[in-house]
Amino acid sequence: MLASDLTPPSANGLVKDTSTKDFMVDVIQESRNQPVLVDFWAPWCGPCKQLGPVIERVVTEAGGKVKLVKMNTDEHPSIAGQLGIKSIPAVIAFIDGQPVDGFVGAQPDSKIREFIDRLTKPMEAADAAALLDEAEKLLAAGDLPGAAELFGGLLAHKPDELRAMAGMIKVQLAAGDVENARNLLASVPADKAADPAFAAVRAQIELAESAPDQGELAALEAAVARDPADHQSRHDLAVALAADGRKEEAVDHLLSIVRKDREWNEDGARKQLVQLFEAWGPMDSATIAGRRKLSSVLFS
Repeated sequence: MLASDLTPPSANGLVKDTSTKDFMVDVIQESRNQPVLVDFWAPWCGPCKQLGPVIERVVTEAGGKVKLVKMNTDEHPSIAGQLGIKSIPAVIAFIDGQPVDGFVGAQPDSKIREFIDRLTKPMEAADAAALLDEAEKLLAAGDLPGAAELFGGLLAHKPDELRAMAGMIKVQLAAGDVENARNLLASVPADKAADPAFAAVRAQIELAESAPDQGELAALEAAVARDPADHQSRHDLAVALAADGRKEEAVDHLLSIVRKDREWNEDGARKQLVQLFEAWGPMDSATIAGRRKLSSVLFS
């Protein structure tokens, strides 16, 4: 089945098919004029056939607020792969050349209208701040889809909102997708990458990339038990524990090194502690407690 079998040509210019070759023009460049929704679908996908006519109708009714571009993932799989799309139908909204929001699965008219309204309705600064706070609460509570939806909605209105950019990266990290988090961080404009909003996510990515494999935990624990003065094994154990979410244990192991040999590895244990505090954030309970313990060691 060809794309045209499922998607009839649009007379109003608001709906069109695209290809890998035309994606830059149809989506990236066009999204600098107004939001562009990309519907990733395939001919064999039943929910795609349900969503297709519904989203086309809603986009047409929106009268030019957004455009809809449809991409057959059987014929053009590379873009979906690059965006990490694993199930279809998937709809991703692009604004100013960047993916900012999306949803997966067939949706009713009302949900698609809400989605378009969220993309196109002006947002007050106070509303944005409240939504950022709520998104970060959802992230802290482990509601990754809810946090991603709010962060994405904010970016749809404010593509330069740094807290929302950092929040989307944190969602990827919380989901264990370090590679996608690294790619998102790399996509941050150079003049914004040094902003403090990205310090924590950068530290989290570095921590995740440097952490020993979780299978090494037992071997590292055994090495430290055999030789408590093996600072390298203790340091590596602390990093592995931190990556495993065992924050207090990680802090205690690094503090043990600081107490016994402050100069080890050019002050490496203290520097690692600082990186952990940065990755966890200043208000994390482990950061607060760890800073107090570190101060008592350094200044007692």
